[in-house]
Amino acid sequence: MLNVIYEQTGFPVFQNRMYDSAAEATECPSGDIRLVEDKQTGLVYNAAFDPELMCYDHNYQNEQGVSKHFCRHLDMVADIVVQHMGRERLVEVGCGKGFFLERLLERGVDVTGFDVSYEGVNPRVRRQYFGPGVIDQSEGLVLRHVLEHIQDPIAFLQLLKSANQGGGKIYIEVPCLDWICARKAWFDIFYEHVNYFRLSDFRRMFDKIIDCGRLFGGQYLYVVAELSSLRAPIYDSDDPVRFPIDFSDQIGTSISFGASCAVWGGASKGVIFTLLKKRLGYPIDTVIDINPAKQGKYLAGSGIQVQSPNRALPLLPPGSTIFVMNSNYLNEIKEMSKNIYSYIRIDNE
Repeated sequence: MLNVIYEQTGFPVFQNRMYDSAAEATECPSGDIRLVEDKQTGLVYNAAFDPELMCYDHNYQNEQGVSKHFCRHLDMVADIVVQHMGRERLVEVGCGKGFFLERLLERGVDVTGFDVSYEGVNPRVRRQYFGPGVIDQSEGLVLRHVLEHIQDPIAFLQLLKSANQGGGKIYIEVPCLDWICARKAWFDIFYEHVNYFRLSDFRRMFDKIIDCGRLFGGQYLYVVAELSSLRAPIYDSDDPVRFPIDFSDQIGTSISFGASCAVWGGASKGVIFTLLKKRLGYPIDTVIDINPAKQGKYLAGSGIQVQSPNRALPLLPPGSTIFVMNSNYLNEIKEMSKNIYSYIRIDNE
């Protein structure tokens, strides 16, 4: 039995794919959102997800390493990984552009990365999927922001377990559904994220969890578990998903921005925020991001061009409103913009 908890239509398939023109961005491939709570497993996922629409390429830009705050987060994650897994024979599955893997290597960690879309030159990264027979058993697997993209997460974890000869530890990091619900963060529901997890989900998925908690201001959750203890989760009637009835009410709230405004953050949150506001007649024409790979490109769905702070801020009068897409970066944003604007944290409680 599936309990429908949230629906939207026409979301960009890739909210972090950048486009060369506004027309291309507004006509990007799209899909629908139909979040359900599975009354057999207790897991939450997008029942309308179509994996055949997913094809990652070099235009996909989700690198956050240009932020000092995010780098501090990665250092905390590295501390957890080394503490529980050591420095020998580790594997990062889905290492992306290799930014976290490089940080582990700097700490003297013996780690191998796997990602078919890797574009760098580090010989420690293999452009292939991690599976049975590709490497000797590792001491631990690192799975950062991968599991939310996998249509059948349990089968995928079973594959990783088999590929690692049935044992070893695993570090998993994913967005936190409880945080999304508590903040009514409608801008944090994406087509790419087919799954939405709670810590209690992982307690039902693993019989032996070594460590778990929340990171990045509560937006992410993590677990370190024994792969050998993986099991199929069973719905717990005492722990239902408490999805707010008024979750999407704020989408329709008018935005007061005086003479001018801007969105700071051209990543996932900014894409959905600008898209849904535009649909309701509250268009935003300025989006700022510090990632050079995004600057000059156009956001999926809304077709807004992303600008660098150096280009956008001189055109934004003091006192203008800046919608901060992620309050983790608020201090960085205030510093870069000389604290002369009105800052609204959209993820504030």
